[in-house]
Amino acid sequence: MKKKVVLAVLIGSLIGFAISVFITIFISLSLGDGAYHAAHPKLIEICENEISAVILQAVCALLYGGAWGGASMIWQSESLSLMKKTVLHLVIVSVSALPIAYFMWWMPHSLWGVLGYFGIFFGIYLIIWLCLYFSIKRRIKRINEKISQNEA
Repeated sequence: MKKKVVLAVLIGSLIGFAISVFITIFISLSLGDGAYHAAHPKLIEICENEISAVILQAVCALLYGGAWGGASMIWQSESLSLMKKTVLHLVIVSVSALPIAYFMWWMPHSLWGVLGYFGIFFGIYLIIWLCLYFSIKRRIKRINEKISQNEA
């Protein structure tokens, strides 16, 4: 089990890093000024130079992705109810998300910025969770129908 968790964390870290690179490319393209914006200007200012900001952002993206990857192992547990799995997973990923998002300047540093970030975060989480839930429910229904057909 430990190997699976470590592998999930490593894969999650790489995915988190890749997503962060794509996000910076998307933001740079959407700004349309022909420049690559590797990090938020406030982060660059705090780190005193761009390369330090990019390195810190990369490390945080690895940690963020690793937290998601490790937390994904919760879904493998057969002893927890779906509600407990969901709450535990949500707590782990949201607790890891807030400090990273805050210090990377992925949200405004205000009460409304934090509340807005979590509103978007929970909204996206809920949409993904519902899509997966109904997808799995549909697959279970098909499996049960095949079992019923084979018994007849």
